[in-house]
Amino acid sequence: MLSFDEESIRSGRSFRLFLNNPMYVRGLALLSIVLCGLLALFFLRKLFDKQSGLVFSDSGIVDNASAVSAGFIPWSEIIGSRIFEMPQQQMLIIMVRDPEKYVDQGNAVKRKLNQANHKMCGSPIAISANALKITFAELHSLFDQYQRKYSNV
Repeated sequence: MLSFDEESIRSGRSFRLFLNNPMYVRGLALLSIVLCGLLALFFLRKLFDKQSGLVFSDSGIVDNASAVSAGFIPWSEIIGSRIFEMPQQQMLIIMVRDPEKYVDQGNAVKRKLNQANHKMCGSPIAISANALKITFAELHSLFDQYQRKYSNV
């Protein structure tokens, strides 16, 4: 899209959505390059990350499973869980006493993503088994076992 000349953009049928404006087409191209670059960096970093994606212990959970991982969540802050289903994916939603604490973690992009999770799922902490080496059923069962054993709820 960056290589098209202005006349091709204005006269082409491919860009009707953008009113055949070269500025919109080039802006979309640059935005696509930046977003794809950021995603590639994230996936490369995760590829070589030796940390466990999710750790259950007697003191809480350490979430390192996604770009918006919550980090350490003590059992005293966890009030329950629920399942959020999307096409071809289930997520374990960890309900916490103070969701805003987790929404406000990280840089501006991570805060926006946490906020979006909170609005969409009811909590900023959403864990997918897709990034883990276990199935969703195993994840859900493991969470339930640890919560029953160590949680004050």
